[in-house]
Amino acid sequence: MRYNRLGRTGLFVSELCLGTMTFGEGEGMFKQMGALGQSDVNPQVKAAVDGGINFIDTADVYSAGKSEEAVGRAIRDLGLNRDELVIATKALGPMGEDVNARGASRFHLLNAIDASLDRLGMDHVDLYQIHGWDPATPLEETLRALDTIVQSGRARYVGVSNWAAWQIARAIGKTEQLGLAPLASLQAYYSLVGRDLEHEIAPMLEAEGLGLMVWSPLAGGFLSGKYRRGQEGEGRRASFDFPPVDKDKGYDAVEVMDDIAASHGATVPQVALAWLLAKPAVSTVIIGARKLSQLQDNLGASDVRLSEDDIARLDAAYAPPMQYPGWMLKRQGEYRKGGQIEANFDD
Repeated sequence: MRYNRLGRTGLFVSELCLGTMTFGEGEGMFKQMGALGQSDVNPQVKAAVDGGINFIDTADVYSAGKSEEAVGRAIRDLGLNRDELVIATKALGPMGEDVNARGASRFHLLNAIDASLDRLGMDHVDLYQIHGWDPATPLEETLRALDTIVQSGRARYVGVSNWAAWQIARAIGKTEQLGLAPLASLQAYYSLVGRDLEHEIAPMLEAEGLGLMVWSPLAGGFLSGKYRRGQEGEGRRASFDFPPVDKDKGYDAVEVMDDIAASHGATVPQVALAWLLAKPAVSTVIIGARKLSQLQDNLGASDVRLSEDDIARLDAAYAPPMQYPGWMLKRQGEYRKGGQIEANFDD
C-alpha cells in the first residue's frame, strides 16, 4: 500500500480508501447497495486496516446514519487506534422531514457535524465534505460554516463532492479572499468507462492542488468482472443501473482489460483500480464491497503495476470524445509546447 498527500495538505492517506455505502441495515437504495450488519462490517474494516488502509469514508445519508454508527462501532470493537485512522464523512442530503434538515446552510451543517460525531462516537472527523452543490445556499455561507467547523476542532480538513470545476474554482477564490479554511479535496466519480472528469475537473484539480477521491471506480460493478458482452451477470446493476455506461464501448474495454489482467495474473477489477491509481490527479480510490472476498480482491490492486503500454491500451479502449474548448485549446496550444520558436526576422 502506498500513501499519498491529500492535495496540498500535510495529511497522507492510503491510495485505497474504504468506502462504507454498503454499511448499515438501510432501506430503499441503500438496501440495494448492501445493508451490511455489524457482523459483516467488522471483518471488512479489519481486512482493510490489515491491508494497509488508513482512510475510511462515510456519509450521514448512508442508511440514514447507520453507516456512521457502524464505522464507529467497528473501530471500538476491533480496538483500533483512532489516531492512526483518517475518518471522512459528508453532509447535504435530507436527514429528516424538517425543511432545514438538509442542504449546505450554516444552520444545517453545524447541526449535521454534531449529529455525525455522535453517531461515530468521536470528537472530530479528519475530513468533512459537502456532499453536493446546494443552489439554495450562498456559497460564502457554506464556506464560512466549514471554517467554523474547522476552527472549533470538529474537523481537521474540509472538502466537497460532486461539484463542477467552475464551482470549485469559485470556492477556492472565496476561501483565499476571505481567509477561510481551504478546500483539501474533491470526491468525484471516475472510472475507465466514466471519464467525463478528464475534460475540466482533473486539469483544474492538478492546477489548484486539490486531492481527488474517486468514488465508484468499478462503475457500479460494471468493471467487477461479472459483465461481458452477452453475459449481463448479477449484482447491483441488475436492479440499479448506475452510473451510466456506454455498454458497447464498455464491453470492448472489458475485453482489453481481460487480456491485460491475464498478463499480470490479476483480475479485471484490480486492473480497473490500478489504472486509476496511475493517474496523477488521483489521491485515493474508494473501494466498497458487499462481500469480504470482493474487498480482499480490490486490495490486491495495490500490487498491480501497469506498464506504460498497458495504460495506453486502456486509455484508448474507452477514450472520451474531446469537448469544446478542449479540442480548440489543443489545436491552438500545440505550437507553443516545445518551448522554442523559430522566426525569420530578415524581412
